[in-house]
Amino acid sequence: MTQGKVLVVDDNQDICDLVALKLSNAGFEVTQANDGLSGLELGLSGDFDLVVLDVMMPGMSGIDVLRRLRDAEQTATTPVLLLTAKTQERDVETGFAAGAGEYMTKPFSPRELLVRVKAMLARRQP
Repeated sequence: MTQGKVLVVDDNQDICDLVALKLSNAGFEVTQANDGLSGLELGLSGDFDLVVLDVMMPGMSGIDVLRRLRDAEQTATTPVLLLTAKTQERDVETGFAAGAGEYMTKPFSPRELLVRVKAMLARRQP
């Protein structure tokens, strides 16, 4: 039985693969996207339990993707964890204001990421 479906969106393939491996090993079904537009399209078309989203990506930023996910009825409440190198206070504020449930900065601990993903999903349970 799967722990849930997670979409990982990051333009750095190594980070995408690392996150996907950690989550897959923990029993999650993982889909990857390597840019904001693909991530948005997958996010809107898939039935994901959670999205792990980079902020700085070519074409469409993670903040723009997050705002579009929040605007769409089918993804308005899907939990989103922002995973980013942007560490300034205003960046964190912008992420939460756009609708992020968690904000993690790179470099990150894959173990901590897994703990946060599980905690976010546990909060969704009825």
